[in-house]
Amino acid sequence: MNSLLISKLATDDYVGFTFFVGCMAMMAASVFFFFSLNSFDKKWRTSILVSGLITFIAAVHYYYMRDYWAENGESPTFFRYVDWILTVPLMCVEFYLILKVAGATKKLMWTLIGASVVMLVTGYWGEAVPGSNSALWGGISGAAYFYIVYLIFFGEAKALAMEAGGHVLNAHNILCKFVLIGWAIYPLGYMAGTAGWYGAEGVLFGMNLDMDVIYNIGDAINKIGFGLVVYSLAANSSASSQAA
Repeated sequence: MNSLLISKLATDDYVGFTFFVGCMAMMAASVFFFFSLNSFDKKWRTSILVSGLITFIAAVHYYYMRDYWAENGESPTFFRYVDWILTVPLMCVEFYLILKVAGATKKLMWTLIGASVVMLVTGYWGEAVPGSNSALWGGISGAAYFYIVYLIFFGEAKALAMEAGGHVLNAHNILCKFVLIGWAIYPLGYMAGTAGWYGAEGVLFGMNLDMDVIYNIGDAINKIGFGLVVYSLAANSSASSQAA
């Protein structure tokens, strides 16, 4: 019975509030994506399904992270990285799925997935393992992140998007901006939450801002936003097909 109890949040616990809102927002997005599956051409349904899986996995983890925070008052680092190791590679898969129309290969997909796994594993090591060199591991994680940025902005993924053109190119460009701008929240949160970053520990832009708030806001914007971009691509492409 105790496992069914909901931990109490203080009324002034703004960190816990972002966990709760994040959970509900992700779950609502999942329901939206799953129920819209049959509204589009068959070729886009896998992309919409993956969007729903990303937000659903995040919603489940946010449910447990909210309780962990309420009970312990500590950042649920382990649960957060378990969430990321599942959802971030799926977000990379979205690039492959929307670029399949231009001939994207599974090699591109696995390259993006591999870079995301390196980014996350080294990030976890630097943030969660006591005594580790957080700046070193954070640098390796950052290098993997910028490799993903290179692939989608200048590499094979960009070339495929240019070849596809139209709605696919527009969607690809927006997803690229999410990765460049939205995903940048994660290294900022990492720097704010680990030692060795030129006094950035626990402080961001001169404000006492908990790293979990940074991560929670980033997750909600990036994961739901990714899904909405794919949803818009599927809707526009399906409408164009019907009009033709």
